[in-house]
Amino acid sequence: MHISQSQTKTTHNHPIAEFLQEVVREAGSRVLEIAKNGFDVSIKPDSSQVTTADLEVDRMLKERLLSKYPHDGWLSEESPDDRKRLEKSRVWILDPIDGTRNFISKIPQYAISIALVENQELTLSVIFNPATNEMFSAVKGEGAYLNGIPIHVKDTQTDHLHCLANASEAQRTKLELIEPAITCQAFGSIAYALALQAAGRVDMTLNPGGQHEWDIAAGVLLIQEAGGTVADRNWQPIPFNQSNTTTQGVIATRPDKVSTVRQLLGVLQSP
Repeated sequence: MHISQSQTKTTHNHPIAEFLQEVVREAGSRVLEIAKNGFDVSIKPDSSQVTTADLEVDRMLKERLLSKYPHDGWLSEESPDDRKRLEKSRVWILDPIDGTRNFISKIPQYAISIALVENQELTLSVIFNPATNEMFSAVKGEGAYLNGIPIHVKDTQTDHLHCLANASEAQRTKLELIEPAITCQAFGSIAYALALQAAGRVDMTLNPGGQHEWDIAAGVLLIQEAGGTVADRNWQPIPFNQSNTTTQGVIATRPDKVSTVRQLLGVLQSP
């Protein structure tokens, strides 16, 4: 789905949200420029990949946001963790490019993912896919939007369920025994996956593996504001701006499929 920038409408009457979308769009333009002109790839100590585009987005957003809001804290995949954030009432949580492998492989399924946490509660978020020009945004209590158009998780009856889950062939077979009318599709960006679900394109997202806060913060608020249900793999609320940034996975679904999802989750968690 491609929506041109000319089709966008005003989303939130919220100055911070409007400023955030502006600076994220600028960062997205820089990502496309880097993708066109070429970039370097490095291997981090945890064996994951990082590109010059990841680092440039981190630099740009940190500079713009903390210049405007100097008292805020910062938590990013590509910045050293400044523990002073734990003392801050407001903290930005960023994954400069979620889906770096897709970006490297020129697969248009990656996104800039950023959220603002106030007193450990998500208050606004943006997930932007520069390759498709999709700007997903949410403000607590004001709903979720895609390029200015309100979005909602699926709420219509369907004969087939579409699930995003990185499952093995054996796991997919077990899932189909529980729910025959299900198709599981792998994904390379959990942030973009959650955004797609918020937009009603899939029924559920199952990722019980450990995630970092920056992977899912923006997507969690999108799901909530789009009317969905989201929790960790233990079916507990997911806290943010924690000392340990690793979360207990993320499970998101349409409200009427909670019982089905809990059964499916058991399959993914079984040995």
